[in-house]
Amino acid sequence: MPANPAPLRILQPDDWHLHLRDGASLAAVVGATARIFARAIVMPNLKPPVTTVAAARAYRDRIVAALPPDASFVPLMTLYLTETLAAAEIERARDSGFVHAIKYYPAGATTNSESGVTAIERAYPALEAMERAGVVLCVHGEVTDPDVDVFDRERVFIERHLSGVVARFPELRIVVEHLTTRDGVDFVRACGPHVAATLTPQHLLYSRNALFGGGFLRPHVYCLPVLKRETHRQALVAAATSGSPKFFLGTDSAPHARGAKENACGCAGCYSAPSALELYAEVFEGAGALDKLEGFASLHGPDFYRLPRNTGHVTLSRRDHVVPAELPFGDTTIVPLRAGETLRWQATLGSDPIFQPPPGN
Repeated sequence: MPANPAPLRILQPDDWHLHLRDGASLAAVVGATARIFARAIVMPNLKPPVTTVAAARAYRDRIVAALPPDASFVPLMTLYLTETLAAAEIERARDSGFVHAIKYYPAGATTNSESGVTAIERAYPALEAMERAGVVLCVHGEVTDPDVDVFDRERVFIERHLSGVVARFPELRIVVEHLTTRDGVDFVRACGPHVAATLTPQHLLYSRNALFGGGFLRPHVYCLPVLKRETHRQALVAAATSGSPKFFLGTDSAPHARGAKENACGCAGCYSAPSALELYAEVFEGAGALDKLEGFASLHGPDFYRLPRNTGHVTLSRRDHVVPAELPFGDTTIVPLRAGETLRWQATLGSDPIFQPPPGN
């Protein structure tokens, strides 16, 4: 690539895996996503979890109310899969026009997953109803058995559970979220068109070595599923940049207060929303595949979810800028991914490449 390539213009992207929290935390972070993304699949793991269409409608209203005045961002809502989720609620979700997926969390796998599924077989009636209704299943693909090594949880989940779900429900559309391993990439590639996956910036940028950079534990790159070996990262990059419609953008941007991350019991999650598209552009540039970024960011996701592609555009320009060291987060602060570091790309809405600093700069 030349030192200063021409600006890259792509259709406005969507984020197919996003955490927005609620209350003051929601108000602090939603604008970072709305700055660039037209829509996002919003995760339902609040306290209490979003398990009904009525609760999803109320949460959507709170998101819209928290948006900056000029934002046109559309939240795409999800329900939290429980072992008692009724077929009638799944049909209401299908008919709502604003609930676009149901999220499977293994109980205890990640933030606010205590209400998740303890044995996936117990959710089979709900999965059967989802298959009939044409509702997408979003999967946090890990086992939580204490005898399974944390770095093997995704592979074991695929072997023990997901392969059986795909065989039992062949028409169920499944998104394996935040894929982290070569095993996961191979599995998704081998499945039919009803199985796809999202890929996060942190799993594309970092191997597990990043958790211990400089000899220190780095809490702001600690996420679940945890970062994996470099060979797995390379497989993820190859999948993202391949042009395959099975892989698309899902940040899993997960805001946590600085004090909750820099803690003896620090929580998992990377807050990537303020610079997400720029981070993906860095990955694609490094792989010599900027021409594939639009498909990954703007085309494959809406096609899989059977939603129209966006009609607006985003321009990515080569212009160095520094990610803020921290940002406001309710009555505290939050540390974004790559805090204090210089990014090479800057994204702006529309076709005008004039520099506009992200929130907090």
